[in-house]
Amino acid sequence: MVMAMLKAGNKARTSLVFAGLAILLLATIVATALYSFREFSLLGAKERARTAAEIVRVSLTESMANGTIDKRAQLLGRVAHGAGLAEVRVVRGPGVVRQFGKGFEGETGHDDIDDAVLASGKAEYVSTTDRDGPMLRATIPYVAARGSQPACLTCHQVAEGEVLGAVTIRISLAETRNLALNWVFVLVGIAGFFAVAALYLMRRQYQPMAEVALNVQTAVKRAAGGDFSTRLPTPEDGVAHDIAAGVNRLMETLSFDINTINAKVEQLMSYDLPRSRNMLLSTLEMVEGLVDAGKFKQAIEEDETKQQIYLRLSRVIRDAFDIDQFSIYEVANSKNRMTAMVVDGVVDGEPHWCDQEILVRSDACRARRTGHAVDGVVEPKICPMFRGDCDGSGKRHICLPMMQSGNAGCIVQLVATDETAQLIRALVPFLRVYLRETAPVLEAKRLMESLRESSLQDAMTGLYNRRFIEAYVETLQASVIRKGTHLAVLMFDVDHFKKVNDTYGHDAGDKVLIAVAGVLKETLRKSDILVRYGGEEFLAFLVDTTGDGGMIAAEKVRAAVEARKIPLPGGTLQKTISIGVADFPADSSDFWEAVKFADAALYTAKERGRNRVVRFIPELWKTES
Repeated sequence: MVMAMLKAGNKARTSLVFAGLAILLLATIVATALYSFREFSLLGAKERARTAAEIVRVSLTESMANGTIDKRAQLLGRVAHGAGLAEVRVVRGPGVVRQFGKGFEGETGHDDIDDAVLASGKAEYVSTTDRDGPMLRATIPYVAARGSQPACLTCHQVAEGEVLGAVTIRISLAETRNLALNWVFVLVGIAGFFAVAALYLMRRQYQPMAEVALNVQTAVKRAAGGDFSTRLPTPEDGVAHDIAAGVNRLMETLSFDINTINAKVEQLMSYDLPRSRNMLLSTLEMVEGLVDAGKFKQAIEEDETKQQIYLRLSRVIRDAFDIDQFSIYEVANSKNRMTAMVVDGVVDGEPHWCDQEILVRSDACRARRTGHAVDGVVEPKICPMFRGDCDGSGKRHICLPMMQSGNAGCIVQLVATDETAQLIRALVPFLRVYLRETAPVLEAKRLMESLRESSLQDAMTGLYNRRFIEAYVETLQASVIRKGTHLAVLMFDVDHFKKVNDTYGHDAGDKVLIAVAGVLKETLRKSDILVRYGGEEFLAFLVDTTGDGGMIAAEKVRAAVEARKIPLPGGTLQKTISIGVADFPADSSDFWEAVKFADAALYTAKERGRNRVVRFIPELWKTES
């Protein structure tokens, strides 16, 4: 209805515009014709006046020569009647008045125009209007000149060039005016006919084009807003039909292509675009998000460790999505534990948005347990582990699992306020793209680290093996030197281990080794590096510990091993251990030499009766050598 009213209004405006143009054209034609006829009639009247004046001059001169000058009034009357003039009169100049007197009564009345012509010797033409209608008054001077025919200086005693007199002629322009008006009416009629014909043709030819142009404008405006559903009414034929049909085909193609792209992008993002939005801009935003996510994936694929990936993902959440409060948890499926990798942008930060229970029992985390997103914005109390709203600040959370091999391998938790909750919910589909790209890369990195760790670990005891020391010795050595600290090197050997194997069998020997490894883990710090060096020998590197500190720690280990009861099928077994201690770099600036010094101290401990700790001194190496 509204479109119909708009089209009707545009039709009316278009008709008015063309009607106005036609009226303006007619007015221009009328004005031009009237002006042209007026100028033409004045030009013709001036020419008639000059001709009549010349006739009067010649006739008066001949009358003077023939002695019939006293009949000049009749002469002027005949000239006026014969030429169709309204008036012909003559006034004498000063020289003629001096020679012949003032003349007849009709020749003595001068007006300003006569005086001006007699003084200047130049003709004056004045258009006037009186009761007889429009008139042209022409006052033309007679100037004395030699050689003129008839010769005026023969009778007049004046100087050459002197004005003898002036002839005033009044010519009626009424007939010319009437003729002009008649022709104007004819021209107006002809122009009006063509204007009406043009308006008719316009309505048949131009009007469809105007309507199509208006419809195209509307369609383009809607298309710019992402709406390609507009279809133009198609005229029956002509150029307007072709334009409308072409625009409709274009809109159909764009609509189909955009919808196809939308569907593909929605499928990639697992997100349904709201149809009320500008679909073109929404699709562009999502495509840009996919491109950025693709660049992000390329970057994390080149990262060396999973920690670098977590840090890069943290930067994306904080910088690209402008979210400052969030956590990234890593799930250890085999141990039912979770580790906070990033908290509020801080790597290895202390988790505080959730109950600590999730760290030791990952199934307590709803997102981890279900593998589904948890929206605490829509349902604030959905997860009892969330602690962000305990202070009454109105914090809400959204937890997004990163699926790896069918399980939630990581959990990304977004924390929102009442003001930012809806905005963060709107950003979730875009963040999911990053998480989907991150998941397989992160899983591959974790798998590689797991494989690397398994190749560097002793399968039976769970301690590092000798290959680990060989791989990380340079890093460990450089760290100690850079920090200017000490590294206590402890070498362990189970006393009389061969008798265990010979007496109780190898299974019992394995249990002894496992028990000793357990004592090392329990007694020493988590930051210390524990290695099964080979057979029944163990090696420990105590970070930031001097040789004296290593002696204290070694004695604790010795006592704990001696007190440990190892269960066997037939009862229990207790074993002792000998330990040698060295200090890197106090005892030696060469790492492997410090290990040898610890081994020398261990050898001394065994020589002195076993079940004891010996600190390396240089004399032990000389004795060993």
